[in-house]
Amino acid sequence: MATVFDPVRLAGLDLPNRLVMAPMTRNRADDDGVPTPLMATYYAQRAGAGLIVAEASTPNAVGQTYPNITALHTDAHVAGWRRVTEAVAAAGGRMFAQLQHGGRIGHPDNSGGLHPLAPSPVALPETIFTPRGHQPAVVPVEMTHDDIGTTVADFAAAARRAIDAGFAGVEVHGGNGYLLHQFLASGTNHRTDGYGGSPAARVRFVVEVVRAVAEAVGPERTGLRIAPGVTANGMSEDDTDAVYPALVDALSGSGLAYLHVVFADPGQPLFQHLRKHWEGTLIANPALPWPGPLPADGGRAEGERLLAAGADLVALGRAFLANPDLVERLRRGAPLNPLRDRGLMYVGGAEGYTDYPALAGDRG
Repeated sequence: MATVFDPVRLAGLDLPNRLVMAPMTRNRADDDGVPTPLMATYYAQRAGAGLIVAEASTPNAVGQTYPNITALHTDAHVAGWRRVTEAVAAAGGRMFAQLQHGGRIGHPDNSGGLHPLAPSPVALPETIFTPRGHQPAVVPVEMTHDDIGTTVADFAAAARRAIDAGFAGVEVHGGNGYLLHQFLASGTNHRTDGYGGSPAARVRFVVEVVRAVAEAVGPERTGLRIAPGVTANGMSEDDTDAVYPALVDALSGSGLAYLHVVFADPGQPLFQHLRKHWEGTLIANPALPWPGPLPADGGRAEGERLLAAGADLVALGRAFLANPDLVERLRRGAPLNPLRDRGLMYVGGAEGYTDYPALAGDRG
C-alpha cells in the first residue's frame, strides 16, 4: 500500500512524495493582486511538498473576491508569480496555479466598481469583507451567454499566463461556493436555459471552462478541484450524488492531470463512485475537523486511509500553514507546530505566515 512518502509521477513531473500543499487564500498580494516578495519566501519555505497548488488567482477583474487576492490577468501578475515560481524551483519544489472566479462572492469595492456576476441573481447570505470593512453582499447580475463565453475565454487566457509565469500546470477551482460551484448547485443556479435545470445542464459551464483551459495549456497540465456537498459560502446542494457523477462522465477520457476532491471521505459512496469512474489521477483532501483543531499528525492518518481507498495523492492545508517543513516532520515523527490564531491567515505581513519555525537543521 502506498504511503504519503512514496514518489509518484504527475503531469510529467516526478514528485518526491504524495503530499500536496492545498491552495489556501492568504491575502498577501498587493492592492492590484500582484504577488509580493514575501509570498515567494512563504512558498519556497514549503517546497518540500510533492506539489504545491498556489492560492486562488482570479482570471479577470470582475471575478475578484476579497482585497489582496492574487490574480492572473495582467503582465504585472505574471511577473509577480514568476518570482514565486522561481523561488520554489530554486528550493526544489513544483507548483500548479489555481484559477478561481468569485461569482456572487465579490463586491464592487473589491473589483474596481464592477458588479459581481453569477449564474442567477441569488445573493450570498453573508457579509463581504471590503477595504471599508464588512458590507452586505450585493445581488449579483445573472450572466448572459456572452458573459459566459467571455468568462470561459478569460480562464483560458489566465491559464496561458500561469504557464508563462512558470507554473507546471493549472487547477480550475470548481468548489467552495465560487462561480463554478454556483453553476453546479441548485441553490445558486436557477437558470432555465442550457446551463441550468438538470444535472447534465448544470455541469455544462464547468466542462466548458475545463476544456478551454485544457485546450490552452494541454490536458496534462490541467486539474479540476471539486467540493461535493460542501456548504461553505452559503452553498446548498440537494442532488450531489447526481451532479458530480454527471461531471465526471462529461470529462471522461479528457486526459486531465487530476481531479482534486475536497473533504473526501473514503467511506462515502460518492467518493467511491468518483474513484471508480475517474480514470486519471485523484487528489483527495481528507475531511478533518473544521473549524476545530487538527489531529496531532496534521491529517497523515486520514490521508493514508484515502490512499488505501484509491486516492493517488493527499492534499493538506492547515498543517502546511504552520509547518514549512511538514513532510520532514511527518517523516521523522516530530511534533507539529500548532496553528496560531486563524485571523493571522488573512491579515497580511510575516506574522503567522513566514515566521513558523522549521526543525533544527532543516532547510525549511
